[in-house]
Amino acid sequence: MRPVVILLLLFVLFCAFFAALEIVRVSIVTSDGGPPEPASYEFMPGETLYLTCRIAGFSKTAEEKVHVAYSVQAFDPKGVPLTEIYKNDLQTEVTAQDKEWMPKIATEVQLPPLIGGGKYKLTIKAEDVFAKTNTSLDVPFLVRGHEVPASDTLAVRNFHFFRSEDATEPAEKAAYKPGDAVWARFDITGFKYGEKNHIDVNYVTMVYSPSGKLLWTQPEPATDQSESFYPKRYVQASMGINLLKDTKPGEFSIGVKVTDNVGKQTFEEKYKFTVE
Repeated sequence: MRPVVILLLLFVLFCAFFAALEIVRVSIVTSDGGPPEPASYEFMPGETLYLTCRIAGFSKTAEEKVHVAYSVQAFDPKGVPLTEIYKNDLQTEVTAQDKEWMPKIATEVQLPPLIGGGKYKLTIKAEDVFAKTNTSLDVPFLVRGHEVPASDTLAVRNFHFFRSEDATEPAEKAAYKPGDAVWARFDITGFKYGEKNHIDVNYVTMVYSPSGKLLWTQPEPATDQSESFYPKRYVQASMGINLLKDTKPGEFSIGVKVTDNVGKQTFEEKYKFTVE
């Protein structure tokens, strides 16, 4: 037999023995054991993703042993890791009867609660320790998040008045009657981060009369001092007051003063509402 033919046969046998390592049968669901979600499905911030997949093309030793290592990590649209990397490995023996068996990856990924909307991805990596081969796969998924326009400096975004504390939609018109409850919600962004994405933000709200006189101020600042693996994009804020029944009609305003103790910056603004 010619040397070229022998080499070719050896190459074919090598490829058959060491099939290409591959990540297959990927499924992302919203409940453990549930049906796969369609590609158009939008996950919500704070939701848990349940990932399962299989590793194909792995090798076995003469003793029928298998050893694969793998990792899973989620990333935002800019490539910033959402979570710490999950790593694991599997060492087992596979008999000749287990022809359809493949190593399984199964893990949960907890989305941070305040991420924005967009196209995210799960990066799955696998290594065949015996064959010294590896592979990776990016699995995209969509998130429907609360949109907060970014700011290079401390700022308040999405300031809206509401009719009640539990209202889900802003008031069409910021107009109230004497004795009504006035509620407002807003987002704080543009603050700076310390070590381990530490933030230290506080805010105080005030009420001003039509003439600009200070009528009421929040007794103590509301504070958010926290650390997180993924940088917190914004701080959720709210306030509420009850108008006196003898309040005279006019154009009043809510004052907001925000302090970023890490970035050494402040923000102040007033937002008008009417008493009719």
